[in-house]
Amino acid sequence: MTVETVAGTPAQTDELRGVHTLSMAKAINAGLREAMRNDPKVLLMGEDIGALGGVFRVTEGLIAEFGDRRVLDSPLAESGIVGTAIGMAMRGYRPVLEIQFDGFIFPAFDQITTQLARMNLRHDGGMPMPVVIRVPYGGHIGSIEHHQESPEAYFAHTPGLRVVSPSSPHDAYWMIQEAIASNDPVLFFEPKSRYWPKGPVDHDHAGLPLHASRVIRRGDDVTVVGHGAMIATLLQAADIAADEGRSLEVVDLRSLSPIDFGPIVDSVQRTGRLVVAQEAYGFVSVGSEIAATVAERAFYSLEAPVLRVSSFDTPFPPAALESEYLPSADRVLEAVDRSLSY
Repeated sequence: MTVETVAGTPAQTDELRGVHTLSMAKAINAGLREAMRNDPKVLLMGEDIGALGGVFRVTEGLIAEFGDRRVLDSPLAESGIVGTAIGMAMRGYRPVLEIQFDGFIFPAFDQITTQLARMNLRHDGGMPMPVVIRVPYGGHIGSIEHHQESPEAYFAHTPGLRVVSPSSPHDAYWMIQEAIASNDPVLFFEPKSRYWPKGPVDHDHAGLPLHASRVIRRGDDVTVVGHGAMIATLLQAADIAADEGRSLEVVDLRSLSPIDFGPIVDSVQRTGRLVVAQEAYGFVSVGSEIAATVAERAFYSLEAPVLRVSSFDTPFPPAALESEYLPSADRVLEAVDRSLSY
């Protein structure tokens, strides 16, 4: 079986070539499988990820191929999962952890932000921490508090961590492999509402580096920026706007730390307007950082204030209220209307 490296990303085998239609869950599964085949130091750890395949079945079938010494079912102890992974990374392994739901990550917050994020710097760059933490996050699944939250800003705020979030199966397939190849810790936020919709995955061409943002729809009137599941909402808003004679340019962040501001600033310099949308709370958020940076770098190009669309600054409500709580295409379009009214 031959192996080759594609555009600086982890090698892949001949078993996967060409374009396939996959859900995001299956794309991540395929990316994990490729990384594990290509590097025996890659192992998986988390709650119920082995025989069950995870609550979202993202790791389904991997224990059958790689065995229970590389796909490890852990106790229900997130701090223990991350602490163990730090020790494994010190010994040369590349652990990939699953936090079962977004709201369950906080028992491991100290381990992530005060240990994992700082370990390499403490050792003057001599102790890489190639740890990936997979975090299913976000709403639109009709669940309850602690199961639909968007805590990405806590980790994007933490120096020493890389934070990314794919919005498509293709990006998910390649970004998980690129994250595993990184010698820095990566928080890999997976928009759980996008686990099931299918899309093309090109197994031969990654397309973009891990931390590059991308214009995924061209437009002239207003730039709209988001990440993860919000991209589907922004594309829906762009379709509605087009029917009404307005042209929205949609930018997918892909990486939340670091943020690739180049395509965002270039777009705003052409459109003169920016709306930033996210499922997370609006106060002290990734959207806040984008608004501030664009105001600094493209102030004289702006024809209107930068506007933000987010969830409300309250704890996540009961599932029956999530459609009112989470940003919708209508709320995005209302912000677009306000931007164009200046």
